[in-house]
Parts: sequence; C-alpha cells; structure tokens
Amino acid sequence: MLTPDELTDPTTRALVEAINAHDRDRFFALLAPDATMADDGRERDLTDWVDREIFASNGHMDVVSQSDDGRSWLADYRNDTYGQMRTSWAITVDDRRITRLETGQA
Repeated sequence: MLTPDELTDPTTRALVEAINAHDRDRFFALLAPDATMADDGRERDLTDWVDREIFASNGHMDVVSQSDDGRSWLADYRNDTYGQMRTSWAITVDDRRITRLETGQA
C-alpha cells in the first residue's frame, strides 16, 4: 500500500486524504464547478454519487499503485454498502481543480 505522502500528484493526494478523513467540504473544494464523473463507464451525477458512495457510507481507500504521473491509481476501496473491492480511479485536472473523476471496479 502507498501512503498519501507517496502519491506523486498533489491533487490526487489531497483527494485521497479528503476521502479517508470523511471531509466532504475539502473533497468538493478540489472540484471545478462543472466537474463530471463516470462509474464503471456510466455517467453519474457527481454530487449524488459522492454523497452516497463515499460520505454517507464511510468510504475509505488504500492506494495500491499509481500511474499516469499519479493521476490514475488502483485502490482497495471499501464502504458500508458494498464492503471492499479493488477499484481503479483517474482524475483530469485543469488549473489544480478536478474536472473529471472516473472510477470503476478493477
């Protein structure tokens, strides 16, 4: 497992830290106003998905590996709804704000 300090991209590091700290305000501060997301290739309402899959269900991730200069990573993700699963994550960043978040089972 990689610690947050080992994540090479500062935006990824901040995102993982916000998720694991259950800090919704910090999470949303990382997003561009018009940020979008997909889960398993399906477009999702970002706010609804994040609230349901991360914050209301105690989401937590342990990063296993990273690629794409740290903006893509594999994680063991768990929440109270689905338990634990291996997931892939990727972000697109513009001017230090996340414009796109993609996740899915790995």
